[in-house]
Amino acid sequence: MALVCQVGNNSTAPCLRWVPVPRRTLGHDEVRVTVRMASVNPIDVKRAGGYGQRILSLMGAGGRTLVLGNDFAGVVADVGRDVADVLPGDRVWGLVPTGGQGSHRSEVCVPSRWVRPLPRAAEMTAVVALPYTFTTLWRALKAIRLHEHNAAGRHVLVNGAGGALGQLAIQLLSRWGAQVTAVCSQGSATRCLALGAAQVIDRHNTPLAELPSVFDATLNFGAWADEAGVVDRLHRSALGHATTVHPLLADIDAQGWLRGSLSCWRSWRGMYRRVHDLAPQARYAWVVFKPDEDALNTIEASLLTHPLQIDVAHRAPFHHADSAFAHVGQGHPTRAVLVSDL
Repeated sequence: MALVCQVGNNSTAPCLRWVPVPRRTLGHDEVRVTVRMASVNPIDVKRAGGYGQRILSLMGAGGRTLVLGNDFAGVVADVGRDVADVLPGDRVWGLVPTGGQGSHRSEVCVPSRWVRPLPRAAEMTAVVALPYTFTTLWRALKAIRLHEHNAAGRHVLVNGAGGALGQLAIQLLSRWGAQVTAVCSQGSATRCLALGAAQVIDRHNTPLAELPSVFDATLNFGAWADEAGVVDRLHRSALGHATTVHPLLADIDAQGWLRGSLSCWRSWRGMYRRVHDLAPQARYAWVVFKPDEDALNTIEASLLTHPLQIDVAHRAPFHHADSAFAHVGQGHPTRAVLVSDL
């Protein structure tokens, strides 16, 4: 079974059908997992409306009908002949790389490097929403060379800190010893402080331009319109800036390959120059999701000691997935998960 999405446009609710599909062939280095839970991320809702079709088609993830989703948790049903880390019956979690498969289905076949064991005491709900979002954060930090060995004492500005990416950034960076300034709405302030932010800025009351340019690193998880304001907060010796809200996919969708690529290059180049005028040695990165083993290893280690958190506020069976997509599409900072009732 799979949750097949009929891709529409951004003005319509997604058309989702829970239907039988052929069973996938198990590769020699793959794990077949019976999916118990799969998360719905904002990217799933956007893709259901047609977002990213041109670029994602190059990865086998385009077309008018899609099975969405990247995160999953479940039970191992079978393993390929070269797999030794997990066995049938083991509880696991992991990532499906963006492509033709998707995790919104009753069963996935995934390369073993993207599968991790679930600790005996851990709940599937606590981990199923982590992999995609945390991996995206990890790639942002990696792009600007900010890591656990150099983060202590660094001042980091996180724009869009009230969302899931921002909340994970606060948790990870504060554990590494960084001083995080979180820019969010007033409604998210208490949560950001509880997760480890050293300071919270109400984005509605304090313009970014009023913040001092004292930050070693800046992260923009809020809006592309904020990009210049966030970048300008770097000091001269800063490490860099990374953003996940760049116009790459949207511009190519709207303008086609040639004009869209040129528009993106101009946007990137303008911000790159802005960063280097402020901080000559700083890096500037547009971040896109790609599975990363180190990111999954970090999640795995946290589950054994101090689990990272993304709040899950909505659960729905796969055959009633519309409500989960609606929850995420309304912009809540919490996630929704789909639950198997098989």
